[in-house]
Amino acid sequence: MLRLRLFVFVTLLVFAPTALAQDGPPKAPIQDLTDTYFGQKIVDPYRWMEDSKSPETAAWMKGQADYTRSYLDRLPLRTELLKRFEELSDVGVRVSGIQRAGNLYFYYRLAPGENDRRLYVREGFKGAERLLIDPDKLSAPGRRYSIDSYNPSVDGKYVSYTISLGGSENGEMRIVETATGRDLGERIDRARFGAGVWLPEGRSFLYNRLQKLAPNAPPTDLYQKSRVYLHNLGANPDTDRAVFGYEVNPNIKIGPTPLPFATVPIGSRYVFAIVNSGVSPNSEYYVTTFDRLGETPIPWTRIASLDDDVATIDVHGDDLYLLTYKNTPRYKVVHINLARPDLAKAETIFPGSEAVVTNIGAAKDAVYVQTLDGGVGRLWRVDYKGGPSKPIKLPYEGTAFIGWTDQETEGLLFGLTSWTKSLAYLAYNPTTESASDTKLVPSIPIDMSSIETKSVKAKSYDGTMIPLVILYKRGLKRDGTNPTLLDGYGAYGITNTEPFFATGFLPWLERGGVIAMAGVRGGGEYGEEWHLAGKENTKPNTWKDFIACAEYLINERYTSAAHLSGMGGSAGGILIGNSIAERPDLFGAAVDAVGDNNALRFETTSNGVPNIPEFGSVKTEEGFKALLAMDAYHKVKDGVKYPAVLLTTGINDPRVEPWMSAKMAARLQAASASGKPVLLRVDYDAGHGFGSTKRQRNEQNADIYAFLFQQLGSK
Repeated sequence: MLRLRLFVFVTLLVFAPTALAQDGPPKAPIQDLTDTYFGQKIVDPYRWMEDSKSPETAAWMKGQADYTRSYLDRLPLRTELLKRFEELSDVGVRVSGIQRAGNLYFYYRLAPGENDRRLYVREGFKGAERLLIDPDKLSAPGRRYSIDSYNPSVDGKYVSYTISLGGSENGEMRIVETATGRDLGERIDRARFGAGVWLPEGRSFLYNRLQKLAPNAPPTDLYQKSRVYLHNLGANPDTDRAVFGYEVNPNIKIGPTPLPFATVPIGSRYVFAIVNSGVSPNSEYYVTTFDRLGETPIPWTRIASLDDDVATIDVHGDDLYLLTYKNTPRYKVVHINLARPDLAKAETIFPGSEAVVTNIGAAKDAVYVQTLDGGVGRLWRVDYKGGPSKPIKLPYEGTAFIGWTDQETEGLLFGLTSWTKSLAYLAYNPTTESASDTKLVPSIPIDMSSIETKSVKAKSYDGTMIPLVILYKRGLKRDGTNPTLLDGYGAYGITNTEPFFATGFLPWLERGGVIAMAGVRGGGEYGEEWHLAGKENTKPNTWKDFIACAEYLINERYTSAAHLSGMGGSAGGILIGNSIAERPDLFGAAVDAVGDNNALRFETTSNGVPNIPEFGSVKTEEGFKALLAMDAYHKVKDGVKYPAVLLTTGINDPRVEPWMSAKMAARLQAASASGKPVLLRVDYDAGHGFGSTKRQRNEQNADIYAFLFQQLGSK
């Protein structure tokens, strides 16, 4: 009898998805609040959740988190999936973030058995590596630090780096001496945007610092009025001199919202200042020389306005190379001389084509150019002496990217990876026209040879063809029953279909699942034109393209609606939220990870203001209409049979406020008539995902896959 009961219980767990949801998550009180935008009334039933400090919000979210944790922990596959994720993440040493200073190489390293990346240094490609910064030694119980960024001085003598607590990205900058590992004792708070750029003399650096806020300042002030400061080692950072930014130079008008930065190319006498919205591909660029930083005011010369559509720059001597999409939506590379910086007279050295130019790097011998051509990365060499650009021969097709160049060194370091080959860092020698593996990044011995990939195009509602990459295990039967995870993003011009070594997909693919990556409009698959086609008032293209990709997978018998899930994260929350709101019948389940679900209210958050150029503002009627169209929270309707949904958030998220996920979860829980679960997963030691440990990532991935397999079925 006991054995029979156990069998029945296990059977229910496996075959009845609703069996785990008997009690249900805590219900959210409805407290309607009405806003009026340009004569249109918008009712918000859960505005009270936006007060993250209120006991009611905290208690409700904790109740949701506890219920979700209990639900997910009881899923039959979760333990097996977590074990598999842990096995895979402990295979081989993971190296990333490589930088060079002289003959020293600095990089993040995560070894088997370790939980968070550490900063290492070695001399040359083959030198013995040495631990420089271990975040575990900076942490204490309840106070977990992670390294957010770092930058070595030009000679490699010092390293500036930023750390933050619990994935908050609220960076504090510190300085370490490379040779000894000695902490110089310097602390610079409000350093959220990187670890600064060192000046050639190696005793000072430029860095962006946020303004010091009053205790009662609104959250929208956080990123306002930041400036670039000059810090000398040993000085009190509160006495650092502002050299660029808001109200610094009377001759340069910079508003409170744009973010100012600086860059100092290695071996150059020039210092460049940059003004960017924080999300736009184009920036304003200014230049001065290192020896004039002491003047008041500093004589900055503008070399590119926003109208010039310049995405990035690099320098060789007095020659400046610029990546621009001006009149060339897939980008081109142009050249000017800094003695006479007139972009109207710029020379094109790498013209636009069908391929998208994605990056440039100036070395001693040539300018190196990175392109993306139909999902395949390519590298090119443009000799300073002239002549046609030459392609660099790569060992295989995949994602190729410029890792490091400087004007004092010939050739380049570049990264190469694919869906089935782990990342390698190669050194290109222009004399022999060959590339060799530096071994800076160890190979990951995980066999992906059984995984097949297929690149196709799905026809969207308006006839536009949308790139779609499909991954599955060899021998898959297209019978419409395969559990399938369709992923999309579609914002900021970021490409979603470039290959990467997808070991995290294995626990899904090994169980007969299919993973598909959609290159929807708003992304960067086809340059700035593709980005603009999914931005502000054209944003609906983003989720309509995603829906078209879902329909393709169903029509081609990879899966069916009952076995199909969709996933989007961050700005991809707009994509997945609207997809299930408009086509709830098309998905069996969905994952909305740290998603922007309430676009009308994004502008009221600290990170919403910098995002206005991407999504729009409710302060204009056109902006309001665009934001309302992309607001998934306000599209949820009572009595609709929505798919099962797992929403995730980190309580320290500085990019998308946790209440975005909370409000969406509450609305779906109240509205859905399908009886399928809507869960809110809250990590109380995480943010937007940056700074999360290996264990945290494995736990979340296991939760997501277990949830989806429960809803879609597992083979």
